[in-house]
Amino acid sequence: MTERVEFPQSRCLLGVSHGLITPPVGMYHRMWGAARHDQSTGIHEQLWQTTLVVAPPDSDDPVADGMVFIGVDHCLLGATELERIQQQISAASGISESQIIVFFSHTHGAGLLTDDRVDLPGGDLIPQYFEFLASHLGESVTEALSSIQPAIIVYGTGHCSLATNRDYFDSAGKALCGFNPDGPADTTVVVARAHAESDGQPLAAVVNYACHPTTLAWDNTLISPDYVGAMRQLVEETVGGIACLFVQGASGDIGPRHGFVGDTAVADRNGRQLGYAVLSVLESLPRPGQAFEYTGSVISGATIGTWDYVPIDRERTRAISCWKVHDSTSPLAWRPDLPQKEALLQEQSHWERVLETAQNNNRTKQVADARAMLERITRRFFLIRDLPESADYPYPIRVWRLGDAIWIALNGELYNVLQTRLRERFPGVVIIVGTLANGSAVWYLPDRDSYGKGVYQEQASVLAQGSLESLTETLCTVIQELIGG
Repeated sequence: MTERVEFPQSRCLLGVSHGLITPPVGMYHRMWGAARHDQSTGIHEQLWQTTLVVAPPDSDDPVADGMVFIGVDHCLLGATELERIQQQISAASGISESQIIVFFSHTHGAGLLTDDRVDLPGGDLIPQYFEFLASHLGESVTEALSSIQPAIIVYGTGHCSLATNRDYFDSAGKALCGFNPDGPADTTVVVARAHAESDGQPLAAVVNYACHPTTLAWDNTLISPDYVGAMRQLVEETVGGIACLFVQGASGDIGPRHGFVGDTAVADRNGRQLGYAVLSVLESLPRPGQAFEYTGSVISGATIGTWDYVPIDRERTRAISCWKVHDSTSPLAWRPDLPQKEALLQEQSHWERVLETAQNNNRTKQVADARAMLERITRRFFLIRDLPESADYPYPIRVWRLGDAIWIALNGELYNVLQTRLRERFPGVVIIVGTLANGSAVWYLPDRDSYGKGVYQEQASVLAQGSLESLTETLCTVIQELIGG
């Protein structure tokens, strides 16, 4: 009979910092092909960044030994733009670029910001904003390093029904990106709370959940973190003002049931739905460094079995202090039909002529459709812009064991089945699956069965069918090596 229950925990060095990163109103904002605006007209909620510096508990040099996890309220940045920002963060903080992981919340309400959009309306503000962002993040990392201290992270899991499948097929068999009530979705939310080891005071919360922040779509002209904003506000205010790092899970085929709207109240409602689920998990967590133990019987109307929280012992403390790192690459095959630049240029020229004709004839719907098609082509150019010239794509595999938990940083937008398989394979292990880590150089990674059906995610992928399954098996091998046995 079990007489002691242990809770998953990590012991480490931890520093925290966060701050506002909201762009100026009027900067280029268009994200959606169907959008009729180019510039933001106001702010729904402020955008934030949250920085965690995490290092082994026995480290004498966190700058050399640690990792920097930065959550930012943006959709994504291209490899070129992000690399430039990471270089500036490294120069300001002394942390190596290879130690900096940027987790994009993937909000679609912050605009799609790249160097090649500076000539568009409001695009002249993008370079200045990038400079501000790099400077601010550098200062945040430096501040987090200055506050680093021994800490214990306690983990819990719950569920939230916000996440739903979004690969929908209508009655004619047409593939659409929209709520699919018949499709699977992993509704798991992993929550972590970090405490100062000295006095148990909470330092930060981490929320890992898989759901596209696509509540707000083409009708929204406001800068917004989407549902992440209301979730974070609810958590931070309830728990006492601590910083909340949001880590987007494997949400390539997952989104909110009610989405693609212009009403910010819907985004807030979606965020509160997740936020209350997070708070439920947080309320269930013990104080750091504790287990729950049977303490004996008490004779009453019935004979009662009593339990209480007790400090963990030295052996358990050593176990939660484990720090292991896996950093490698896994070759994944390119898809054989990657878009070619010349074909894209011809298609672009065609739709530019269509747009000009529609504008000259005041055909509003044709103007909107042509603008949407040109946006698709722009993204396909962006798709191939930063790809390395190699036989296979060297996909980065970055995994950390922090005590009882596995943290994973994955580039791109991966289908939900990846995290489902990992959690099925390791049911007793807390696994934080962080995607859009340092952007999305590979764009989407759909599962094998989703190819050949016409879904958007396959069209936007650069990797061959079966890549997700190959990556999943590699990750299973890595996790097994890190946890041992």
